[in-house]
Amino acid sequence: MDAILKDQYESDLELLRSSAVMAGIVALSYFRRQIKSWTKDNASPVTEADFKVDQLLFQSLMAARPDYGWLSEESADDLARLKKEYVFVVDPIDGTRAFMRGNNCWTISLAIVKNGKTIAGVIYAPARDELYEASAGGGAFLNSKPICRDKIISFDKTALPKITSIGAVDIELKAKGLEFIKGEDFPSLAYRLVQVATGALDVALARRGAQDWDIAAASIILEECGIEIEDVCCGKPIFNKQEIRHGALATMSDISLKPMISGILRKIYGCPK
Repeated sequence: MDAILKDQYESDLELLRSSAVMAGIVALSYFRRQIKSWTKDNASPVTEADFKVDQLLFQSLMAARPDYGWLSEESADDLARLKKEYVFVVDPIDGTRAFMRGNNCWTISLAIVKNGKTIAGVIYAPARDELYEASAGGGAFLNSKPICRDKIISFDKTALPKITSIGAVDIELKAKGLEFIKGEDFPSLAYRLVQVATGALDVALARRGAQDWDIAAASIILEECGIEIEDVCCGKPIFNKQEIRHGALATMSDISLKPMISGILRKIYGCPK
């Protein structure tokens, strides 16, 4: 990679990191307190904390990079982003239901996308004091320490894979004869995906409908660990398109499981035409 580009990506990552920590302080001031909440058109909840964090991040990030585009779960979509080379992709609080319940597994997920591909990403879990980060060509880190797991060649009877999935997927996996351990289903999708990089999970799945802000930051952290995230209908996700929703997603440490798991997800969730 060109040294100038690498320096730029590292500078962008530093911006995401500092902004995420600042946003985490604000989010924690609302955590486990009585706060206002609403239900969005898609039946998902949103709280005053989501909006406050979103506003703070917009001000911080766009002031530093005014030429970048903006895509956030809690902002009106400005399609001017489609003409931008670089775009911020933001989920102010990923795992809002967990946040509202007082569960500490929620995150602030920030990414910078260049021409459809993530070049820097941060996933910050303030209540767990865990900050995951990566930039293209710069490695992946958790609290400043490298996080990439040891490579897994394959699983056997003595080492079963840890998989997060819903009941319908479990049934199909068992019907295929795959023995596995049921992994923790972390409510923040971004957090769940990066656990494949740490080794806490071996396979992480998501039903059809995840959007750019759910997965953009996780994608670069996984990629820097040599692990792919795949839309089972379309392949490697491309970000900052007009359509920001994705098909069912799978990421895994053992790619020998890919044909089986991808086939099961396509069977259950189908693919958009």
